[in-house]
Amino acid sequence: MSVRRVRSVDELLPNSDAINDSTYSDPNTDTSFVVENGDRFRIGDQIQIESSREVMLVTGISTNTLTVVRGYGGTTNEDLADNAIIRILGNAALEGDDRPTPRFTNRTRVKNYTQIFTAGVEVSGSQLAAAQIALADELDYQKQERLRELLRDLENCVINGVAADSSPQGSASVRRTMRGIIPSLATNLYAPEAGGFPAGEGAENYLTEEQLNTALRRIWENSSARIDTIVVNGFQKRRINSFITSNRAFGGKDTRFRDLVSLYESDFGVCRVLLSRWMPQDAVLMLDSSRIDVLPLAGRSFQFKKLASTGDSETGMVLGEYTLEMRNESAHGLISLLGTI
Repeated sequence: MSVRRVRSVDELLPNSDAINDSTYSDPNTDTSFVVENGDRFRIGDQIQIESSREVMLVTGISTNTLTVVRGYGGTTNEDLADNAIIRILGNAALEGDDRPTPRFTNRTRVKNYTQIFTAGVEVSGSQLAAAQIALADELDYQKQERLRELLRDLENCVINGVAADSSPQGSASVRRTMRGIIPSLATNLYAPEAGGFPAGEGAENYLTEEQLNTALRRIWENSSARIDTIVVNGFQKRRINSFITSNRAFGGKDTRFRDLVSLYESDFGVCRVLLSRWMPQDAVLMLDSSRIDVLPLAGRSFQFKKLASTGDSETGMVLGEYTLEMRNESAHGLISLLGTI
């Protein structure tokens, strides 16, 4: 049976695009050019090339070809270039004009399958009857230990778990697995010296503050997210701690050396820095926690289920059924291929 948690997600209409035109008679004065997605524009839009001060006014649209007024409002013409990013500043409507043609994005249902976590418990009658050192109840102790193990596994699967390629809904003969955070990411994926992303420190590409800030800025630019959680393993946590090491000052009576960053504050938000043993050693995960939940299927949070005994023992199982609910994949990001030696 297919068991999954779903949520409808909608997105705002995009306000940026890119030029898809490498042929100009004069890139400084041409008044028409081809873009990637003409349906993102309307007549009356003020547009601006990224890193340019020139503003243009859209006066005509034919499929993916825009006709514009160059140097609108007295701004200075600048050269157009293929693949340049275009920002739509906003639309200027005519006074008394009819309503514009409605535009909208379709809501999409993102889904993830639940995963059942189980562990068996069995304690013999003799163990239950005997007095245990520092234990009041052997059965309760075994329940607690198995629960701790399942919580560990849940955290690992939430970060790294992968859903099956075929029959992901599972059945009595096919196991069902959830898709974790890292396998869900597709938009904000960064690596040293790839796509204009900064290099790390040294030949090993150790994590730098420039890399972390660049990733936070790009995520902020690509979505309405505000990153508030950074998840790292032990090695990358020590790299983040090192950001402040060179700026430390100590008095003559100080007897404690502290080298710890638990909050990282930048222009793009205040981030808790969390340790996880299950993060890949070469990676830094950046999350908007308001768009992530780990939830059980209704009535299936971790619990102990007692089973019929077939002998001189008490038996049962600890079980729970959970999934990751991740909203707006582009609100999160990952830096990978960092130095770990």
